[in-house]
Amino acid sequence: QNYNLLAFVKFLNDKKEEALENLQKAEEAVPLEYPGDVEKGSLVTWGNCAWVHYHMGSLTESQAYLEKVESICKQLGSESPYKMELPQIYCEKCWALLKFGASYYEKAKESFEKAQEKEPENSEFNLGHAITIYRLEDYYAKKRSGKSSSLEPLRHAVKLNPNDIFVMPLLALKLQDTNRVKEGKKYIEEVLGKYPDVPYVLRYAAKFYRRKGDVEISLQHLKKALSLTPNSGFLHHQIGIGYRTQYFALKKKVSKGQFQSVLKLFELVKLCFFHFQKVVERKPKFVYAYIDLANMYVEQQRLLEADETFPKVFAISNLTATEKQQLHFNYGRFQERHRKSEVNAMKHGAKEKENHRVFPPPTPNNKTAIMR
Repeated sequence: QNYNLLAFVKFLNDKKEEALENLQKAEEAVPLEYPGDVEKGSLVTWGNCAWVHYHMGSLTESQAYLEKVESICKQLGSESPYKMELPQIYCEKCWALLKFGASYYEKAKESFEKAQEKEPENSEFNLGHAITIYRLEDYYAKKRSGKSSSLEPLRHAVKLNPNDIFVMPLLALKLQDTNRVKEGKKYIEEVLGKYPDVPYVLRYAAKFYRRKGDVEISLQHLKKALSLTPNSGFLHHQIGIGYRTQYFALKKKVSKGQFQSVLKLFELVKLCFFHFQKVVERKPKFVYAYIDLANMYVEQQRLLEADETFPKVFAISNLTATEKQQLHFNYGRFQERHRKSEVNAMKHGAKEKENHRVFPPPTPNNKTAIMR
């Protein structure tokens, strides 16, 4: 699946030879992914090979792959010589759609459901369907606990895929969403026990403990993940958020005479700046990292640096409505409270409301998701 998708990206970037190399790897991977249905599992890859060869002018090779596709379609009784409605094809389509982002989640869900109609207890189809529903809920901030939520599909997917690395952390978070924290913790501990050095698992474990209020444990998992993937802007951002949480919690308790606590506050601020700055260096279009950095400048009364940071975000192209809303809200608040500019505050307030109409604001639960 990944090789097919990578081949498509290489083709779009006019790297056709590299596209073919990835399709060859995809062909080699089919017996491992579909040991009982190699020919069915090869249909998508063969079609892609025919397509790339055709656009390279290699018509003989293109025709050879088309004949392979035609032969299998004929054997399986398809009315079309080049098209089959197979659950494996629906499944491959789904995984590709998921990788292209949130706007394709609904289509991915529909395709997984078509695959499940053919094979209701297929472990991969149930896995993909559960992950898709979870992502849709996360995207729309629908924290439902009834039959229409992702909870039962995730439970079933874990039952069918007890060693899968991706679905168990999602089940743990969903259980946490629905006030089943103890059960969720059991799954987080289980997946950490099986995969203690996998950054994906560590990230979701960190999220679980952060939401539970155990910020120090969350930071431990994030720092371990960062040691494994040191160039991850995402992890730097999460660590910065963790230190910021500790900073504000300590700030509420500290009085001027508590020298050690004051030193700890300075240390936490320093760590916040370090990690937020690392994010914008590595991911110069990460809007929320810029906003977090600017707000820390404001917190430390470094207003000139805050004033220089906000315009950098406005200069980023293709901002989403949600990003614009958050940006106008934070910059408008800065103008009102620290620049005493009512005119600019009102201007950005109006822009925030405009984007509020385009896309609803995040719910309290979803604000943490936005800052991931």
